[in-house]
Amino acid sequence: MKTNYHIFIYIIMPFFLGSCTQNLFQSKKKGIDPVFYQSDSLTYTIKKDDKISISIWGHDDLGVGSIYGIYNSNEVYGKWLMVDKNGFIDVPKLGQFQIEGLSVREAEITLTKQFSTWIKEPIINVKVLNKEITVLGEFTSPGKLGLERDKNQLIDVLGFAGDFDFYADKSDIQVIREIDGETYVAHIDLTTIDGYHEKNIAILPGDVVYAPSRKGKTFDKKVTTLIPIGSAVSTLAIIASFIFEP
Repeated sequence: MKTNYHIFIYIIMPFFLGSCTQNLFQSKKKGIDPVFYQSDSLTYTIKKDDKISISIWGHDDLGVGSIYGIYNSNEVYGKWLMVDKNGFIDVPKLGQFQIEGLSVREAEITLTKQFSTWIKEPIINVKVLNKEITVLGEFTSPGKLGLERDKNQLIDVLGFAGDFDFYADKSDIQVIREIDGETYVAHIDLTTIDGYHEKNIAILPGDVVYAPSRKGKTFDKKVTTLIPIGSAVSTLAIIASFIFEP
C-alpha cells in the first residue's frame, strides 16, 4: 500500500508545481535590428478606424475637434471623425474626403487646397487622436499609451508609462514592431549608459514596449506558492494515508 501512496503523491505534485511565471516574446536574437534606426524615414500614415480632428483657423464651425491643435476634452466625448472602412471621413462643407494612406502633413495640404475655394489662405491643422503603443510586462501601469507628439523616443515613452515594477529586467527591455507583415524586436539594456543614443530609439504608433521579469520573480513566487502547497500536500498526504491504509 505504501507504493500506491507514493504513486498518488507523484501524480498530484505536478498539478501544484507545474505553473510558474513565464516571460512573453522570448527570442534568442539580441541587440537592435537595423530597421529601428530607419524610423526617422518612416512617416505615420492614416489608417481605417483612426480618430481625426480638423482645426481651421478662424472657422470653428468648419473644424472638428480641438482648436489650433491643442488638446480639448471634447475629443474624449466623440468630437472627432472616424476613418470609415473605405478610408473616408465626412468633412464639413467638403463632404466625403479620402484620408486613408495620407500622412498628417499630406492631409493638411490637400484640405488646404480644397478649402481655398471658400476661405482665403486657410490655416488647417489635422491631428490623429488615437496614435498608441502598448506597454506590457513589469510596469506599474501597463496598457495602452497615447502618443501626443509626432516624434517619440524610448526614454520619453518609458517616462510617460510610469516607473518599472520591482521585478523588471531592465537589461532586456524589448521594443516589438511590425513592418509590412514582418516582426522585428529590439533588445535594449538600460542598466548601462554605454551607447545611450543608440539605445534611445524612436517609438512609432503600434509598437509594443515590453519589460520582462527578472528570474528572482519566478523564485519569489515559487517560494510564496510552496508554503500553501506544502500545507495542502501535507493534508492530502494524511488523507492518502487513510485511503491507502491496509
